[in-house]
Parts: sequence; structure tokens; C-alpha cells
Amino acid sequence: MPAPLCNGAPHLRVARPSRDLHAATRLYTEGLGFDVLASFLDHAGFDGVMLGRAGWPYHLELTQRRDDPIAPRPTAEDLLVLYLPDRAHWEAAVRRLRDAGARSVASVNPYWDARGATFEDPDGYRIVLANDAWP
Repeated sequence: MPAPLCNGAPHLRVARPSRDLHAATRLYTEGLGFDVLASFLDHAGFDGVMLGRAGWPYHLELTQRRDDPIAPRPTAEDLLVLYLPDRAHWEAAVRRLRDAGARSVASVNPYWDARGATFEDPDGYRIVLANDAWP
């Protein structure tokens, strides 16, 4: 068996380009309740935000290149899956995402439609709210 990456759990950062940093940030903060953990302006030509919650072992970074924007190219299988086992919390999260402007979409993989709801963010990346628990 290969050696672990580190002694503790590593912190995971998922980084994605955005066409509209403001709209995407709004969706994740208002729709999913993420906080802006950090942000930067014109760092080597990039603006960006880190979204999540203090203490979580992961965060989402959204960036936008100022002079020559990088167009996001998500596929229908580029998923950010959040497991929400409590039905009432899941229903509230679905409402918040819809109210924040996320577009409901059918999942390509029927597994996700059977277990939750799938949405697209302003850049076309998919968010699955699974009313299920990770084992």
C-alpha cells in the first residue's frame, strides 16, 4: 500500500475559472451558505475568492483572469456533490439554491436524480445536493 500523503487529512482546494466572479460568489454564498474565506485582486493578473467555512477541510476557489479570461468548460459530469442527510436541511438548501438563481437540471447519471437535486452555477458547473449520507 502506498504511503499516505500526510499524517493528517489534507486540505482540499477545488479551483475553477469563472466568467462572472460576482455572480458565482453570490450563488455559493447565498445559495449554499459558504463564506468568503479570502479574496485577492490582480494577483499576477487574476482576481479570485476562496469559499467555504472556517474549519472545513476543503474550499472552493473561483478565479477570473483580467486581461484574457479563461472560459469555463464544464461537462455534465463535473460535479460538486454535497451530502445532506437531514431531509429538512436538504429541502432548505434546495430552496436557497433556487432562490439564489441556480438552474435545476437533470443529472446525466440517474443515481443523482434518485438521491437529490442537481443545479448549474453561473459558469455551468453542476452542484448536486444529495439527500443522503456519505458512509
